[in-house]
Amino acid sequence: MKKALITGIAGFAGSHLAELLLSKGFEVYGLRRPRTRMDHIESIANRLHLTDADLLDSHSPYATISHIKPDYIFHLAAQSFVPTSWVSPSVTLEVNIVGSANLFEAVRQANIDPVIQIACSSEEYGLVHDNEIPIKETNPLRPLSPYAVSKVAMDYLGYQYHQSYKVRVVRTRGFNHTGPRRGETFVTSNFAKQIALIEKGKQDTVIRVGNLDAERDWTDVRDMVRGYLLAVEKCDSGEVYNICSGRGVKVADMLNLLLSFSKAKVKIEEDPSRMRPSDVPILIGDNSKFVAKTGWHAEIPFEKTMEDLLNYWRERV
Repeated sequence: MKKALITGIAGFAGSHLAELLLSKGFEVYGLRRPRTRMDHIESIANRLHLTDADLLDSHSPYATISHIKPDYIFHLAAQSFVPTSWVSPSVTLEVNIVGSANLFEAVRQANIDPVIQIACSSEEYGLVHDNEIPIKETNPLRPLSPYAVSKVAMDYLGYQYHQSYKVRVVRTRGFNHTGPRRGETFVTSNFAKQIALIEKGKQDTVIRVGNLDAERDWTDVRDMVRGYLLAVEKCDSGEVYNICSGRGVKVADMLNLLLSFSKAKVKIEEDPSRMRPSDVPILIGDNSKFVAKTGWHAEIPFEKTMEDLLNYWRERV
């Protein structure tokens, strides 16, 4: 039985990946920070091997990794919310860069040879020109937030450890992904939660929004984590791969889709506090490199993802 270790196992993508790996017969280990909320993995916790570890403490991941000796490591732990990176840039940089460096060092010092998938981000591309759409992996990186800068550094750290020490790192640049369990600070989940609250009379009939003109390439999280598994099984170490649908949806159209599943009558109001100092206007990816290597395709329609997300919040508000 193959062993898989997930950093950030209790998070949004981590919990979905854990379910997928269990269904495929893996022995699943997880790193979580002390006092992490467990609600996403509560139903499967008795089938997981969980360890409290802080990636900012360099000894902590080494002790765990040298003991487990995993075949695969999925590095998902991160400060992953772009607006938070504007408020706390140094924390974002430390968690995402130093945490990754400590993980790679732990693998190197433990003298083991797992395949490591690192969850990089489409935000790394940042400022993209019209003639660069859809975005290929070779596109220049022009990050527009502290979060994006931290992901560029993490991405290149993975490349450097592969080149310098032959650590088998596969870098995946996931474009926007969403679905049930998505944190309420993220735009799809925030809108879905507001609609669910309005339906139950717990919020006035106004949906507060930020930039509705931004265009994003959304993939269902369940398709995304399937991609993560294929990445460690079939992709080349040291290489980088976009995982995305290849289809752009404007934030305004995503909101209208969510509203189409509801009978609630709402007004839409712009909230200046939801605007970012600089926003990426359009992110649509080219997934052809990843598809050629793995045969992956997004299977869950965006409409189904949004309906599932709204129902998730209806059960919780």
